[in-house]
Amino acid sequence: MKKFKNMSKRKKIIFIIITIIIILAIGLSWYKYFNPHYNSVKVKDQKIKIKRPEYHLKIFDLESSTRPIAVMINNHNQARPYHSGLQDAKIMYEMIVEGGITRMLAVFKDADLTRIGPVRSARHYYLDYALENDAIYAHWGWSPQAESDIKTLGVNNLNGLYDSGFTRDNSLIGKVNLEHTAITSSEGLNKAISSKGYRTDYNSGDVESELLLKYSVKEIGIDNEDDSMPANNVTIPYSSYMTASYTYDSENKYYLRYANGVAHKDYITGEQYHFKNIIIVKVRNYTIDSYGRQDLDNIGTGEGYFITDGYARPITWEKSSRSSKTVYKYADGSEIKVNDGNTFIQIEPSDMTPSITE
Repeated sequence: MKKFKNMSKRKKIIFIIITIIIILAIGLSWYKYFNPHYNSVKVKDQKIKIKRPEYHLKIFDLESSTRPIAVMINNHNQARPYHSGLQDAKIMYEMIVEGGITRMLAVFKDADLTRIGPVRSARHYYLDYALENDAIYAHWGWSPQAESDIKTLGVNNLNGLYDSGFTRDNSLIGKVNLEHTAITSSEGLNKAISSKGYRTDYNSGDVESELLLKYSVKEIGIDNEDDSMPANNVTIPYSSYMTASYTYDSENKYYLRYANGVAHKDYITGEQYHFKNIIIVKVRNYTIDSYGRQDLDNIGTGEGYFITDGYARPITWEKSSRSSKTVYKYADGSEIKVNDGNTFIQIEPSDMTPSITE
């Protein structure tokens, strides 16, 4: 301090200026490094993206334009213990079919799985959800309605009855009925897709615009909204045969899934399936033939809930055509954003009532 006092006025000014420049340089460096919005710099008038993994979407690789594959999953009581690969699905759907049973549609993108399944036959309204993801639809067999619609709509599909890429798990024969033993793999599906000559990339070059849902890289909470409610326990009945439920794991910030009160686990890994986001969609279903097959009033609008990080909010859904994306909105009309992670879309019969509790 004494040394500073003894400086000439000119030297003091120079010293102060240099000190300010150093402080500003350090501040700017810290701002660039820690600010998530500072994601580009200009070098010779060219904008160059700076990749920071901590600020990039994890559930999807936005650099990959590969089309998804939507696989029809058998959810019969005999098949469920042998579910494989579903944790790697980006989006899962569950819908009612004949007899009060449900089936699932697992949407994979850029997956590398040696076992997916068990695979089951197509139902026509599942096509709507493959189409809204621009996904190639994989199934083993089909209902008359699904067969007709696949041909009429020109849906890119793989059918285990006729196409390569599928097999039977011979170790299950004798333990369960034959129709519950069909499985596939990422390699098998990709080879079959290549042999069929199907388009393997999105039509658009903008991958993010092709995605069904809008994702937030930064964790978002919905707990402070006027219409939010605690959602640590979620129960979604479909029929006397099937009830899906979830319990929130606050440590890991995801929902553990149960089927009829039993932990829903992967056959290979033994891991209980878990999901970051849950969307409940209320849709009317009705019987259309003597076999008991169903149809859904899924074109139009309806109500539901968005659930994430221990809270739920009421939402509306709107689907304008079979191939259009379902749009989910809050009561104020704003479109929902989901947290970065996998999502289970529960399309529940409208005459059933979900339970969402603390």
